[in-house]
Amino acid sequence: MNAIVREQMLDPSLLRMREAFDRQRAAFGADMNPSHAVRIDRLDRLLAMTDKIAPEIERAVSADFGHRSVHVTRLADVMMVQSAIRHARRHLKSWMKVRRAPTGLAFRPGFSRIVPQPLGVVGVVSPWNYPYQLAMGPAIAAIGAGNRVMIKPSELTPRLAELMRAAVAECFSPEELTVVTGGTEVGTAFVGLPFDHLLFTGSTAVGRQVAMAAAANLTPVTLELGGKSPAIIGAGADLEQVAARLVVGKLFNAGQTCIAPDYAAVPRNAVGPFVEAMRRAVARQYPRLAGNPDYTGIVSERHFTRLQGLLADAQKRGARVVPLHAEGMAGGAAGRVLAPALVLDTTEDMKIMQEEIFGPLLPVLAYDTLDEVIAYVNAHERPLALYWFGAGGAEQDRLLSGTISGGVTLNDCMWHFGQEELPFGGVGASGMGAYHGAYGFRTFSKEKPVFHQSRLSGTALLRPPYGRTFERMGRLLRLIT
Repeated sequence: MNAIVREQMLDPSLLRMREAFDRQRAAFGADMNPSHAVRIDRLDRLLAMTDKIAPEIERAVSADFGHRSVHVTRLADVMMVQSAIRHARRHLKSWMKVRRAPTGLAFRPGFSRIVPQPLGVVGVVSPWNYPYQLAMGPAIAAIGAGNRVMIKPSELTPRLAELMRAAVAECFSPEELTVVTGGTEVGTAFVGLPFDHLLFTGSTAVGRQVAMAAAANLTPVTLELGGKSPAIIGAGADLEQVAARLVVGKLFNAGQTCIAPDYAAVPRNAVGPFVEAMRRAVARQYPRLAGNPDYTGIVSERHFTRLQGLLADAQKRGARVVPLHAEGMAGGAAGRVLAPALVLDTTEDMKIMQEEIFGPLLPVLAYDTLDEVIAYVNAHERPLALYWFGAGGAEQDRLLSGTISGGVTLNDCMWHFGQEELPFGGVGASGMGAYHGAYGFRTFSKEKPVFHQSRLSGTALLRPPYGRTFERMGRLLRLIT
């Protein structure tokens, strides 16, 4: 008897979670291929639920953060979920279709098909930074694919987690969709359940632990992690436009975004103008910090202290911290509000250049040639996102072909995430697998290959006893395949 099972027998909350899993597994066994109408009904209920509780989502998330911009929550958590559901509803029938596949000449008149089939029970572990969207986004794909879904939200946003739990319990039977709340011990037991697929969004360090726990059950995983996503500014780029867009990407949710730009690579002779352009952009978008409803706080005291530690370590090792707001680094310091800043003269031994920042701090890496930047990116873990600001053409092509990242936005930040027709996912240390739109449907489906043999088939000539006929057929197959 393993440790998780023993713990479940002793802890009522873990026992209830296991019972919920068993009920979903049994319900899936009773209906292994829900109809289009059933799936649409579930998506409709999820959309109606989201519409109904949207104001409560905004209030709960803001309370969990100490303060978060209502507009950030509305755009990133509510509107993106609504948009994803509508996209899935429009396209679900075509995603569900059985597809013909090419069949080798030697096997005709037999034919081949690909049959999408639900996997069963899907687990979703969601983080605190966009707690509704990153829980319901994967759930939309899994529901559309015909699965039962269990969600474990982050304990760092307890108000939002409880709101989701109660709303889902009101709108869905627990055999369809359920939310499991609790702390680390619940999360550990959750990822140890024998799901048919597990999607985790969070840090690379925790992602490794999740992958190891899932491996015990041979559970396939999709890991949406993070890393240090570069924003690379090309020579001759319009710095005013760059700064306006970079500030949005960096300060949205106070930088607490897995695809936020984590450092900026700037031509050495443009660092000074870049700093001034960033200051002007911050002043336009955030005229004040203290009491500004548009500027978000840091989610917890632990994370706030960690960010202050990154700054202190960088300064100790020779970096220059340049406040990006007239109120300076003290502006809005109450309520875990951290002022935005650039960090200049960075070196590799600084923690801020080694760890994912997840805050409103942006190191600047001065460079002389684009090849130098490409080499720097490739010498580190593959990032979840990469941003290029500059003209198209040879430099842009060289950057795209010469680096590997989870996704790319050109001349802006983060907007590739919002495209339902593009897969979203990491690579290497920034994750594995992808979802969104049709890609999410495929992630949570088994695309079953089916070959239909004909009554008359040339493969009969390949049966034993082997001899001259087999040799002749072998020579023919080599000619036609």
